[in-house]
Amino acid sequence: MAARIKKVEVYGVEVPLVGAGFKNAYITKTKQRSAVVRITDESGQVGLGNIDPSPGYSVETIEQSLETLASVLAPAALGQDPENIHVLTAHLDAQISQFLDAKAAIEMAATDLLGKRHKRCVSSMLGGSFLREVEFNAWIGIVSPEEAATEAKRWYDAGWRSAKVKIGGDIHADRERVAAVRKATSPNFKIRVDANAGYSVEQAIALGKMLEPYQLELMEQPVAAHDFEGLRAVKDAVKIPIMADESITDFQDLIRIIELQAADIVKLKVMKQGGFLRTSRMMATAEAAGLGIVIGHGFGLGINTMAEILLASTSKAVLSGLECVGPIKTTDDIVKHKLDLSTGRLTIPHGHGIGVELDEEKLQRFRFFENVAI
Repeated sequence: MAARIKKVEVYGVEVPLVGAGFKNAYITKTKQRSAVVRITDESGQVGLGNIDPSPGYSVETIEQSLETLASVLAPAALGQDPENIHVLTAHLDAQISQFLDAKAAIEMAATDLLGKRHKRCVSSMLGGSFLREVEFNAWIGIVSPEEAATEAKRWYDAGWRSAKVKIGGDIHADRERVAAVRKATSPNFKIRVDANAGYSVEQAIALGKMLEPYQLELMEQPVAAHDFEGLRAVKDAVKIPIMADESITDFQDLIRIIELQAADIVKLKVMKQGGFLRTSRMMATAEAAGLGIVIGHGFGLGINTMAEILLASTSKAVLSGLECVGPIKTTDDIVKHKLDLSTGRLTIPHGHGIGVELDEEKLQRFRFFENVAI
């Protein structure tokens, strides 16, 4: 009989971000507060999970995630068989509805444990990688056109070939920021814009038409998360591919986007969708519907980031320019070997499981919450 889960440790960690932080349509963020889960089975094998909620974006706050993990999900995982992710996921769903972020931390840790137990990489467990190397997407916050141009040139000179420009608050200022980025780089440099659900349908259409001359790769979540009809209206009116992000949490949301033809591209995350299993199924569905896919949470710590890199490598429908770039935004990490994304590309490592190791000293240094279920 396979060794079952005998201990679940839940930690809250707070890691400072570089510089003055990052401004989007919601907040200016200066630190990343995350949850880390460590599962141990009866044989002593360990698996790691990590989620990184963002205020204003994530459905759960970090406090809600940690409380739900500690009081409900971690105790529920005890005695479960990590060999059967289907059953484990169904068991967690039976304990509490929603809380996909928190459930993802448990599922991610169980999947990592399985990979280590059987000496297989997560990407291999998901069918294998199509890619040997991945490229990443840079980011530019809501800053002046001059600052945006300087940042864009810095990214371009370092080897990055795409960037996301944050927009929101003033469509004319948004246009000037995008124009500055285009001028500072090259016609081949891919530019994405992200409104974080900040505009009305009318504003989004007006802005989209203003941005059409700048040859954008995509326009992300221009309207409110639950305004599916509005998203379709923008898509129909603007000659820029539209990506749904905040609009998609579960499978029902994805199906609605597909049925309404409300987006050209969807953005998925292991954390947001509830784990590897759910996210991989949604990726396959999106691909079958002819949609492009973007993968990546921009503030993930090392565990979550590597999880998304490995998952992204398993689908041809995933666009180049992954957005899981948290390690370059944080001053440190809670893994022993922080990923080096400085050139905008990475040869995909294929260690066992997710392929990262927790740094105990850093875990304690950045810890603000701890709970152990035995």
